[in-house]
Amino acid sequence: MLQMLCLATGYPNGAPIGACEDMTPRHTGVLPQPSPAPYTLLVNTGTFQPGKAITVTISGPEYRGVLLEARTDGSTNALGSWQHPAPDTKFLQCTGNPQGAITHANTNLKSESTAYSWMPPDSTSPVYFMATVAQQRAVFWVNVRSAALKRGKPESLGLATEANAGMAKEKPVLLLGICFLMILVLA
Repeated sequence: MLQMLCLATGYPNGAPIGACEDMTPRHTGVLPQPSPAPYTLLVNTGTFQPGKAITVTISGPEYRGVLLEARTDGSTNALGSWQHPAPDTKFLQCTGNPQGAITHANTNLKSESTAYSWMPPDSTSPVYFMATVAQQRAVFWVNVRSAALKRGKPESLGLATEANAGMAKEKPVLLLGICFLMILVLA
C-alpha cells in the first residue's frame, strides 16, 4: 500500500538514483512543464579552482523538490562533491559519487535563500550546474542550467605581503632609494 502511495505522489523524500542521468523525476503520469522555467541558477563566481568551494542558489519562486548536479559538456556524470546539504536537502549518489548531487529530503518549501556549496574536482574542462526544480509533484522544470564556469588560474603570490605593502605606501622614497642603491651595487 505504501509503495502505491509513493507512485501516486512522486518522491517526497528525494529524487531516485535513476534520475541522475536525465534528471527527470519519475512522477507517474506527469511531464515536465513546456514553458521556460521561472528559475535561474546563480553562482558566486565565473571560474572554479580545485579546493575552493562555490555557492549555488536557485533564484525564483519557492520550490519543494530539487535535483542539482555539476556537469561538463558531453557528459551526464556528476562532477565534484556537494558540501553540507542545506536544510531540507540531502546528498544523492550519482554515477558512483556519494556526494555527486543534491536532492530534497522532504517537501518543505525551499527559497532562493537556500544556498548549496559545491567543491570542484581537479578538472580543466568548463563546468556548469544543472537542476530539476519542482514547485509541486505535477509542476516541475528540467534542464535549468547555469552559465559555464571556466577553470581559474591559481592565485599567485604577490611581491608584497599586507605588512610590507603598508610600509610601501608609507615610505615610497625609502624603497626607491634602496632599489637605486641595489642597482649601483650590482652594476
